[in-house]
Amino acid sequence: MRRTFLKASLAVIALSAGLHSLPFSAEAATRGGKMVYARYTDSLFLDPVLNDANVDIWVLTNLYDTLLQPTNDGLGVQPGLATKWEPSADGKTLTVTLRQGVKFADGSALTAQDVKWSLDRARDPKAGAWSSSLASIESISAKEPDTVVLTLKHPDPTLIPALATFNSAILPQKLFEAAAGATPEEKAKAFAEKPIGTGPFVMTAWKRGVSMTLKRNPYYWKQGDDGKALPYLDELEFQIIPDDATRLLKLKAGEVDGTEFIPYARVKELQADPNLRMELWPSTRVRYLTFYAGPTFKDGKPNPASNPKVRQALNYAVNKDAIIQITTLGLGKPMRSYMSSTTPLFVGQDLYKYDLAKAKALLAEAGFPNGFEISIYSLSGNGDDANDLAAVQQMWGQVGVKLRIDQVDNATRTARYREENFVMRTSAWTNDISDPSQITSYFAYWPNIHSLHSNWQDKRVDELFEKSQQEIDPKARAEQYKEIQQRYNEAAPIVYLYETPYPVAFRKNAKGFVQIPLGNNLFEAAYVEK
Repeated sequence: MRRTFLKASLAVIALSAGLHSLPFSAEAATRGGKMVYARYTDSLFLDPVLNDANVDIWVLTNLYDTLLQPTNDGLGVQPGLATKWEPSADGKTLTVTLRQGVKFADGSALTAQDVKWSLDRARDPKAGAWSSSLASIESISAKEPDTVVLTLKHPDPTLIPALATFNSAILPQKLFEAAAGATPEEKAKAFAEKPIGTGPFVMTAWKRGVSMTLKRNPYYWKQGDDGKALPYLDELEFQIIPDDATRLLKLKAGEVDGTEFIPYARVKELQADPNLRMELWPSTRVRYLTFYAGPTFKDGKPNPASNPKVRQALNYAVNKDAIIQITTLGLGKPMRSYMSSTTPLFVGQDLYKYDLAKAKALLAEAGFPNGFEISIYSLSGNGDDANDLAAVQQMWGQVGVKLRIDQVDNATRTARYREENFVMRTSAWTNDISDPSQITSYFAYWPNIHSLHSNWQDKRVDELFEKSQQEIDPKARAEQYKEIQQRYNEAAPIVYLYETPYPVAFRKNAKGFVQIPLGNNLFEAAYVEK
C-alpha cells in the first residue's frame, strides 16, 4: 500500500466502469500548509516487519521506503531506493544498485549495510507474518557504497514484488539498535514510537486514539512537478474519529480536509455535494466474515463452525447480491474466490449462490437441524459493518441461526483475533503485492498465522503453496493456485461477501492524494489550495 507519484487527484472512478486512471490536472500544486485527514481508527504499531494491519501499513508507507515501489496500477514495480535490479541468468542472484544521496529523516545517510540489515531482519522466520515473502534469500552482501547482492536458495517468482512490499522497508540500523530495550522486539517497540525512515514524512507527535502529526521530511529524495523536493505539505495530521457519521459531519463542515472508508450508502450523497470530491479508487479490497474453525473455543466449548458443512450452510444462507445493494448501493460485486478478481492467478467460481434449502439441508447433516447461536465482533460506529451484519443476521435467522453482534473498537477486535480468541469477526483485505502469494500465505497457509488465525488447515494447500513459492513455470504455478483456490473455497473458512473500490472523500481544495489498488495511502504529492 504505498508508493508512487501521481501528481494530482483522480476524479471519481466507477469500479464497474473498469477504469484505472484519468488525466491529471495541469494546475500547479500549492506548497506548504497543513492537511487534516480523518481516519476511522488509530495505528497500533509502526514497525514494518512486526505487524499485519492496514491501520499501520497505510501510515508506514508515508514514513518508510522500499527498494522497489509498486506502479500506480498495482501490477508492476518501479524504482524506489534502488535504481536498478539485475537478476543473474540462473535466477539465483539479484544485484541491486542503490539510489545515491538518499538520507533518513534525521539526516543520516542511507547505506548498503542498512539495506542488508533491514532485509535480514525482515526475512528472519521469527519476525512477523510476512517473513516467508523473503524466505528464498540465502544470504545478503553489502558492497558499499551502492550495491547489495541477494543470493537465493532457488529462483523465486515472487521476490521482485516482495521488495516493493511494506515489510521490506529500509530502516536505519544504528538508530534501531540504539533504541531502548534488551531484545529485538523491545527495540522495535521503542523505535516504532518515534520511527525514522526515508519516506516523505516523519512522525513528530502521536496522541494515542486522538491524533498523529507528520511533518515533511526535509531530506526526502523524490521531486515534485516544480522540480523541488516533495512532499508539498509542511504537515499532515491524522485525526482519529471512529464514528462514520461524525467523520462526514466534520468533512462537510470543513473541519477536516479528507476522510477514508466512506460508507457506501453515503457515496451518492457526497457525490452531489458541490464542496466535496467523492473518489472511488480501483482496488484489490475484499469484504468477508472470518470464522474461527478450530474444534473448540478458548473456553473449551465446542465450535459448530469447525464442521465445513456448517460453514458452507452459512455461506449458502447469505444473499450476497442483496447485501451488495444494501451496503454498497451496487458499487460492489460478489467475491468469487478468497482473493480479489484483480489479483494475479485469480480463478473465479460462482461461490455459494443463495439457497436456503441447501443451507438447511447442510445444517441438518451437520447435526444442527434447529440451528444454533453464534457471535461476531463488529467495529463500533462502522456503517458498512452495521449494514452487512443486519442483513446477515436476518438471513441466518431464516435457517435457525441466531447471530449476536458484539460491537468493539478496532484494537480489541484485532487483539482477540491475533489471540485466536473469537467466534467470528468482520474482515477486509487489500493486497500489498502484485502476486497471489501474500494473500494465500495469510488466508490459507497454516504455518504462517494459522490461516487468518482461524486454525483451519489443509495440508495439501500448505504443500501446494510451498511449491508455488519456487515454481518458475507460469503454467504450473497457475495450476497450483487454481487447486489452492478450489480447495479453500470448498472448505469455506470465511463467509464470502463482496469486493469494492476504496471510497475516499475530500474537500474540493484538498488535492493530490492517491490510493493505488494495493491500498497504499500516498500523501507525498497531496496539497491544499489556498
